[in-house]
Amino acid sequence: MTINDENILIEAVNNGNTKAYAQLVDRYKDLVYTLALRMLKHKEEAEEVAQDTFIKVFKSLDNFKGDSKFSTWIYKVAYNTCLDTIKKNKKHHNNVAIDEYTFNKLDTIDNALDNIIKEEKSVLIKNCINKLPEDSSALLTLFYFEELSLDEISKIINIEANTVKVKLFRARKKLAVILEQYLQPQNNMSYGKG
Repeated sequence: MTINDENILIEAVNNGNTKAYAQLVDRYKDLVYTLALRMLKHKEEAEEVAQDTFIKVFKSLDNFKGDSKFSTWIYKVAYNTCLDTIKKNKKHHNNVAIDEYTFNKLDTIDNALDNIIKEEKSVLIKNCINKLPEDSSALLTLFYFEELSLDEISKIINIEANTVKVKLFRARKKLAVILEQYLQPQNNMSYGKG
């Protein structure tokens, strides 16, 4: 679907065409759900947030001015809806200490991952991303899996692109901590027992 096609659909929705809205929902439902699941870590909550997101999009579609891509705007609505849910539930997911991580450790993790089959790597990374705090999960999902630019992510989460870059780097370091546990299980063994 091109930007022009989306604009035609948006105009049709604004003129009361519900089938056009169903097409927009169909196009973005998986992306919105994936982002919500990464942030909330709970299937039912992610489904609720996805529904809430599309209700908000429908109610405020006439506010979409086309300053950014429509997908960016939907992501922003989804991201903010997730944040509202997190604040409402006052959830705090796993926080990972990153104090002692260096560039060398990141390189080691990246090299180890290069040796894993692509599909296995994708599953492994998704599982590890699910163990991160919601903001880190969202950033990594938007950047690596949805392949959004720093500028697009900046518009979605409403912070400067340079700050997104820093947060993305920190999220990668947290991910490296978790990945290392998966890739080097012998580190978790207790030595000296005998």
